[in-house]
Amino acid sequence: MSLLDRFLRYVKLDTRADEASSSVPSTAKQLVLSRMLADECRHLGLQDVELTTEGTVYAMLPATVSHAAPTICWLAHVDTSPEYTAENVKPVVHEKYGGGDIVLPGDPSKVIRVLENPDLDLLVGETLITTDGTTLLGSDDKSGIAVIMTAAERLLSDSTISHGPIRLCFTCDEEIGRGCDHVDLAKIDSVCAYTLDGDSVGKIDLETFSADGAVVTVEGVNTHPSIGKGVMVNAVRILAQFLAELPTASDSPEATDGRDGFMHPYHIEGGVAKAQARIILRDFETSKLAEYAQRLEAIAEPLRRHYPRAKITIVTRPQYRNMRDGLAKEPRAVAFAIEATRAAGLEPKQEIIRGGTDGSRLTEMGLPTPNLSCGQHHPHSPLEWTSVAQMERAVDVLIELAKRWGRE
Repeated sequence: MSLLDRFLRYVKLDTRADEASSSVPSTAKQLVLSRMLADECRHLGLQDVELTTEGTVYAMLPATVSHAAPTICWLAHVDTSPEYTAENVKPVVHEKYGGGDIVLPGDPSKVIRVLENPDLDLLVGETLITTDGTTLLGSDDKSGIAVIMTAAERLLSDSTISHGPIRLCFTCDEEIGRGCDHVDLAKIDSVCAYTLDGDSVGKIDLETFSADGAVVTVEGVNTHPSIGKGVMVNAVRILAQFLAELPTASDSPEATDGRDGFMHPYHIEGGVAKAQARIILRDFETSKLAEYAQRLEAIAEPLRRHYPRAKITIVTRPQYRNMRDGLAKEPRAVAFAIEATRAAGLEPKQEIIRGGTDGSRLTEMGLPTPNLSCGQHHPHSPLEWTSVAQMERAVDVLIELAKRWGRE
């Protein structure tokens, strides 16, 4: 299969994660792609292929060098964001893109604008893939999967390329912060790893946000509204007051960029008796997360006093941590990524991510894991798109990375 064929095959599967689920993986449909990848690995001739009950896929690309070169790992995740539907994805292939804004045919109100996607100006004449505007595309992270599988096939088909052993690993539930909960570092058994989960081309992500998730729950008292006086305690109204106190001119995604963090309410549900909001806390400095949690409590406290019959609880749990400090454990991980990017004819750009990857967790667990570009753009949105040319360049970087580690 070509890289494009692979990508189209993967994105047609709905693999959304579900934060509210306690199953592993959070949705059974992720296993469909995991099984497909395990079968594809076996068909290509990869060794030690394993699909775990949690949906993690492991495989080994054997070395072609005779000396004991270090093992590295390439990773991507099979799940897509739960924030927008991925049911019945209809990918649209735009061959020889002519430039300008792209109106999506399934919903003409959805327009991918050049002003918001400056990479489009660099891709005139290339092949782009979008959806029809009614679903996610799933380029996050099926672009990464397609890049890894294509690079593995290329190395397997050309024994003249000298490289060391390379592990492949595909995880579930990355989008809800559980991607590495069931990863076995002993099975990866590598000196470092690389997630293929980045935007554009030629980027090497060296820092991510540190992240916590908070759930605010308001329990009220419900009764028929006709006899509500002095009896009803409306959890919806109390939660609305809580959310109205969150900052908007600062410490919010709408008002921050660069190294600024934020508190972001992204989901609400419930009724009079019980209402709940989920809020993500993000900052490049891990210590700031505790400050955000304290600010949430400071908002809740006067509401508790004003509504003594209501119960307001805030539960915060860690999600992932900035990979910055952990990468120092294996300095070759970044140095060789820079060399490989240049060898592939690209100018390496060392970046920070206003988000996270499995690499954040893996680095925290002791496996240094920077993140590499794989052509993603505008993820978690029906305006998501990718470029075949940028994915191909990501394959070139992986080939050069394999060569460089093979010389160790």
